[in-house]
Amino acid sequence: MEKYTFVVEKPCPICMKSTRVVKTRSRLVVEKRDEDLCTHYKGFNPYFYKIWICEHCGFAADEKTFLTKMPKIYRQKLWEYLSNKQLDIEFTEERNLPDAVASYQLALKYLEIIDGSLSKRATLNLNLAWLYRAKKEAEKEKEYMTKAAELFDESISKERYPVDGLSDTGALYLVGAIYYRLGDFEKCAQHLSRIIGDQTVRSREPKVYDRARDLWGEVRAIQKKQEEEKNKKNAPAKSKGRGFF
Repeated sequence: MEKYTFVVEKPCPICMKSTRVVKTRSRLVVEKRDEDLCTHYKGFNPYFYKIWICEHCGFAADEKTFLTKMPKIYRQKLWEYLSNKQLDIEFTEERNLPDAVASYQLALKYLEIIDGSLSKRATLNLNLAWLYRAKKEAEKEKEYMTKAAELFDESISKERYPVDGLSDTGALYLVGAIYYRLGDFEKCAQHLSRIIGDQTVRSREPKVYDRARDLWGEVRAIQKKQEEEKNKKNAPAKSKGRGFF
């Protein structure tokens, strides 16, 4: 593990005590990247360590949230909740799947308490899906991908972007990519067509535009093949010769 991670101490934004957290080293070898931007690394999965947990009060969040000064009203809400729970989290340098899943579930719980952004909740649900994908647990992966798509859709209609570096177009692409992996090609095409139908995206966000165009092309090819197979199946059988009554 030392090859991929290292332990540092950081102040918890809620209880203000110094807590140990695990950071991931930056030099990781990328093996492949999925349509929904899940990146597979050689020999290591950094998504297991994305969420930091305070070993004293139990607060959990991604690194950026953990290190950003929290508005007083949010800190008070979380402190009231956590002080009543009196959580003591055992520090674990190496996480397994249950450890990692628990960390995300805690982070999501705290986001709900402070009515955190829909896009942040969507991202964490998508990350949870990626954890299960790595372990080939398809049903759980599907469950969290579906939640992520619903939250991103709601976020796009209600929140102002960019959020945490993600544009509304990027979020729209992610929804389309999630539906692609879920096998719902109609919904996928609906979301991606909103991107490729907007020529301003091509100049404003060319990488997102190119991803959307390429994936839309794959979806259209799949839909065309499905339509051809459906027509072939429903076509009347050809007569094999003159019949006699």
